[in-house]
Amino acid sequence: MFIPLHDANTLKHIKLQWVTLGLIAVNVAAWLFTGVIASEQVSQATFLGLGYIPAVAFDHAVLPPQLELVPEPLTYITYAFFHAGFWHLASNMLFLWVFGDNVEDAMGHVRFLIFYLLCAVAGALCHGLAGTSSQAPLIGASGAISGVVTAYLVLHPRVRVWVLVFMRIPLPLPAFVPLLLWIGQQFTMLVLEPDGGVSWGAHVGGILAGGVLILVMRRSGVPLFDREVVTPRAVRDRPTGNPIMVAVAGQPPRPRLPWDKRQPLN
Repeated sequence: MFIPLHDANTLKHIKLQWVTLGLIAVNVAAWLFTGVIASEQVSQATFLGLGYIPAVAFDHAVLPPQLELVPEPLTYITYAFFHAGFWHLASNMLFLWVFGDNVEDAMGHVRFLIFYLLCAVAGALCHGLAGTSSQAPLIGASGAISGVVTAYLVLHPRVRVWVLVFMRIPLPLPAFVPLLLWIGQQFTMLVLEPDGGVSWGAHVGGILAGGVLILVMRRSGVPLFDREVVTPRAVRDRPTGNPIMVAVAGQPPRPRLPWDKRQPLN
């Protein structure tokens, strides 16, 4: 439907989005291993061992011992770092690049990493609940990315985002326009194609998790929905420094009074 290109949204609390960049680097490295370096047999074994398999998670099937690369609960996270192909990787990382930095800015580095992983877990869980007997491994960061997109929407619905519509028309739009359409598409496709090649359930799980977690994991004082932080009048009118002082011979410095004509001291 659309491809995000750029948003005019500067960072306010952090200097650099270290976690976002690190996540992109890890995903790219994982794809280079499975998609370029390793043989097809090794890649498939990696997807089976580190991907999320609902039938294994819900005890309907058991992996051969040689494919048990990590304890099964960890596959709720490890699946999110592997992709089936270059374009699968590129689309997810582009969304993370455009929207991840401002969500990280609103949360801080550590909380953003936890948020990202929790959205991945929610995506896997929702995918598994949609088909507990499925033996196909789920891979891809889409569940986590869906959480990031939803958090961005809750934080910055009015920020202008440049998007490529229909793969050819660049347009600057308020974020809520393309993002609400995108979220609506995920729910619609979950109903229309629950068993298709795309895990719409993982997307929806990430969306639900991201919408809830941003409410409790953002920094204290970070507003939602692009609301401006309004300083209460009592605080706004409070003196911010020491009152102007005057020196009177034989007396300690005191606040300047209207009838004082002496030069104030700094």
